[in-house]
Amino acid sequence: MKKNITKRRTAKLILEDGTKYEAYHFGAPVSSSGEVVFNTAMTGYTESLTDPSYKGQILTYTYPIIGNYGIPFSFNKESIHEFYESDKIQVSGLIISYYSNRPYHWNMFCTLSDWLLENGVPGLYGVDTRLIAQKLRKKGGAMLGKILMDKEKEDIPFYDPNQDNLSEKVSIHEKIIYGNGKYKILLVDFGLKNNILRCLLRRNCSIIRVPWDYDYTKEKEEYNGIVLSNGPGNPKIYEKPISYIRMALRKEHPIFGICLGNQLLGIAAGGDTYKLTYAHRGHNQPVLSLETGKSFITSQNHGYGLDTKNISGKWKIFFKNLNDNTCEGLIHEKKPFFSVQFHPEASSGPKDTEFLFDLFLSFIKKRLFKKN
Repeated sequence: MKKNITKRRTAKLILEDGTKYEAYHFGAPVSSSGEVVFNTAMTGYTESLTDPSYKGQILTYTYPIIGNYGIPFSFNKESIHEFYESDKIQVSGLIISYYSNRPYHWNMFCTLSDWLLENGVPGLYGVDTRLIAQKLRKKGGAMLGKILMDKEKEDIPFYDPNQDNLSEKVSIHEKIIYGNGKYKILLVDFGLKNNILRCLLRRNCSIIRVPWDYDYTKEKEEYNGIVLSNGPGNPKIYEKPISYIRMALRKEHPIFGICLGNQLLGIAAGGDTYKLTYAHRGHNQPVLSLETGKSFITSQNHGYGLDTKNISGKWKIFFKNLNDNTCEGLIHEKKPFFSVQFHPEASSGPKDTEFLFDLFLSFIKKRLFKKN
């Protein structure tokens, strides 16, 4: 009996230096371009693909098997999805070694390929992603690249997301209120991960979520503390928000910066940012608290580092990375301001540092106690 064999559609990845990788295609049959980056995590592809910090990037997984548990069904149809970090896939493309086309999980509602197709995002498999990661590491963890379907012309231009203000594409456009807790948090959304919302809501907070360019220095918005969220792109592009942070630093409201929020707070305090020699993207980045001497394993996703040379002596380095000694956070000596480069909300990744939300709330409670 003659077998019915379906021919797999081929595609290719082209890097800016001209290197080409032949591959098989899954997901949406469209071409795409962006910044090719890699992640070393073994799980959590649903969370990573919906993380707005990956906007404009083509994500490469070094772990060989991706898609084996499909995509989970989310029971929450409101704006805070139960298993997703935003309301859609944010990456421009996905590159993996082996695609698991027979996934199984009790909470699965579709395959990874179907989900990519629904979101209009292309995927490639059948390539040596660890070899690609080695190449990317020599270029600071990222290179411009493009995914082309078979027989597609190669004149599709490369796209550098670091030249754009990506927060305009991933941030909300009007204020949203969440919860009815005791502590009012002004959350500036540069590309917010949903688990930051969840972590704050679990701690008796009501949240005023505002767009990336919201001027909270003029309006008399009532809040007890400010959270500067994670987000995509080059931190130096965010000139307007940095000016607002500088004004906020003159006051006493507690401030907590996360990832991009750490970089923006650092620039506002007199620091600078630079492209890392080796970008930090994965679930196993070790950091050391200079306050306590304790070390933690953290989830990270960033290609820029914070240069603290010109930051005022009123600030101290809060955490440092144990792999490359880069700054992983700042804390003010007297005022209730601090920030971290990693993701205390995890999702996905280890939850070693979720206690930092409690630290932030302790600053708020201490200030409220003094006022009363």
